[in-house]
Amino acid sequence: MLKRFLLLIFIHLVAATWGVAQVITVCTWNLKDFGKSKTDDEISYIAGTLKDFDIVAIQEVVAGDGGAQTVAQLQDVLNRKGAKWDYTISNPTSGSYKTERYAYLWKTKKITKVGNAWLEKNYAVEIEREPYFCTFKSGNLFFTLVNFHAVTKSQQPEREIKYFKFMPAEYASLNLIFCGDFNCPSTHTVFNPLKSLGYTPALQGQKTSLRQCCINDDCLASAYDNIFYNSYKIKIVEAGIVHFYKDFVSFDAARHLSDHVPVYIKFSAK
Repeated sequence: MLKRFLLLIFIHLVAATWGVAQVITVCTWNLKDFGKSKTDDEISYIAGTLKDFDIVAIQEVVAGDGGAQTVAQLQDVLNRKGAKWDYTISNPTSGSYKTERYAYLWKTKKITKVGNAWLEKNYAVEIEREPYFCTFKSGNLFFTLVNFHAVTKSQQPEREIKYFKFMPAEYASLNLIFCGDFNCPSTHTVFNPLKSLGYTPALQGQKTSLRQCCINDDCLASAYDNIFYNSYKIKIVEAGIVHFYKDFVSFDAARHLSDHVPVYIKFSAK
């Protein structure tokens, strides 16, 4: 009887485990001029902010000397915070407007990179900093992050974003998740074609860029950073931002670290 009772408990636990969907946390962060200008203390702070996520997408990695090395330094610090991390970094973007690199970092125990990451070359002429694609796997869930940093508002980022509507068809076999700094709010009509395909912004009206200075404790300026996910394939458990600047006595010191807050989602497969 005891063996039968223990067997029933084991079967119940296994069934319960199968019924629990894998939850993945993704963070995207525009880390202003991420390169040699970042101090060891700043790298340590960034790692402490990111250590609880499963995957991190970074924009504004310096294209020249120092960018790739600083990403490697960040990985090294993350590895000393309780989990093993890996990373991949893009080649410099091909446009003439402030060429940069992108980077991904992820926890190897939970996340596996599938194949090679790539810069989108189909629209390298139309998009100054062409997005950086990378496919990941966690359990039975496959998804492809599309890391992007648009031109500034004065340069009309919508002229770049309009090409994103073609990518779901071009990569029909992939579960795309668009993330990054769009320099454009998700309410702009340029996102309507993506929305009509089932892509939903994780944040609704949430400001993500930092002001030059706080006004009556209001330190955020514009709703530029976001994550667009396929609502037919993904269920959002939680979405939000990290108010990292509140950890700094000096707002200028916070802005030296970054003029954008981290944006994150927790999600599972539908």
